[in-house]
Amino acid sequence: MAIFIKKGEKMEFTFDQLDSRIQRSLEEMGFEDPTPIQKEAIPLALEGHDIVGQAQTGTGKTAAFGIPIVEKISSRERGVKAIILTPTRELAIQVAHELSLIGKNKGVSAYPIYGGVSIERQANILRRGRNQIIVGTPGRVKDLINRGILKLDRVRFAVLDEADQMLDMGFIEDIEEILSKTPKEKQTLLFSATMPYEIRKLIDNYLRSGYKTIKVGKSLITPKVHQRIIFVKSEDKLRALEKLLKENEGTSTIVFVKTKRDAADIEKELQKRGINARAIHGDLSQRQRENVMKAFKDGKIRTLVATDVAARGIDIKDVGLVINYELPENPESYVHRIGRTGRAGREGIAISLVADSEKRRMYRIKGLKNIKPERFRANDLKELKEELLSASADRIPERIREVAKELLEKRNPEEIISLLIKKVVG
Repeated sequence: MAIFIKKGEKMEFTFDQLDSRIQRSLEEMGFEDPTPIQKEAIPLALEGHDIVGQAQTGTGKTAAFGIPIVEKISSRERGVKAIILTPTRELAIQVAHELSLIGKNKGVSAYPIYGGVSIERQANILRRGRNQIIVGTPGRVKDLINRGILKLDRVRFAVLDEADQMLDMGFIEDIEEILSKTPKEKQTLLFSATMPYEIRKLIDNYLRSGYKTIKVGKSLITPKVHQRIIFVKSEDKLRALEKLLKENEGTSTIVFVKTKRDAADIEKELQKRGINARAIHGDLSQRQRENVMKAFKDGKIRTLVATDVAARGIDIKDVGLVINYELPENPESYVHRIGRTGRAGREGIAISLVADSEKRRMYRIKGLKNIKPERFRANDLKELKEELLSASADRIPERIREVAKELLEKRNPEEIISLLIKKVVG
């Protein structure tokens, strides 16, 4: 392991100071230079310090705590050596996936545990003891501990990710109970965008004295990405997506959805509408994934429909448009999504289609707070008129075309009703 402090002079951290197997993994994932929080946190964590990181979403903190954990864990070790708590299942899945990618060439793996799925399957995997890192939501982690299935007595690292969000969701007591099951001399890393009283109390109670504090505010959202919000009714989302894709049909586009089933369904619906879209998700074989990605990179398909997990590791520099068909559950996922465009100095566009049920999620995403929303109107008269005028005569009878044109020219309901009565009665 490299030495980062030399005769009182602090050396700047770079990835080439890491284990060569981790360097290879980071290169495969598309990592180039460390972000500010990674430059500060990784050397301190490798030296064994407890860390409090006050960082905004999108600063690269997952790798900031994940890299030193993977660096310090041996593939020969059995049982759980690191426990990482996250507020949501989506974040647990993403963090576990990213850490597994980082540890792939070193033989270190992470496994996500969360509620809403079979606890027996998770229990069986935990009993095998092959995953050195567990990433989970507090409720399910506590449940597995109480059942005697998850044992944390040999844990060397504990991470609280998005600590203030876990506090808001009422997990503080679960967190305290989980930490009480871990060895006192473990290394603890806590990351939070804000530091309310309860989080500071948690720090005082569970972090060792002499912990290091890091504050980083810079987001990874590049200014070259133009962000848009479009409010749309849930039932009009597919039509809005179709319209956006047809308006940008020459642009390489990634459409983000929540689940594997959503990805497959949207792929079929878009193909029905004449859009050459392909989906990438966890149910595809490795060969199928590779074929889809090659076609997308080669420009043979312009629209890629993807889940967050499937999109991790995608490094395509000329993606011009990202569309959030559904907003992610956590703000960090939003930053990762739109980070797929605006790369290598290019301009990019990120559009979020937001239904009423998603507005609460939208307001939690800092990058969207100052963006003026637009509204999608499914029955835009100008659009209808253009479609009508461009329609071929054999598709619409001439008499109906004439009536429709007259109706579209009317400015208020009274005129429309008057004309309809005249045409029907007359």
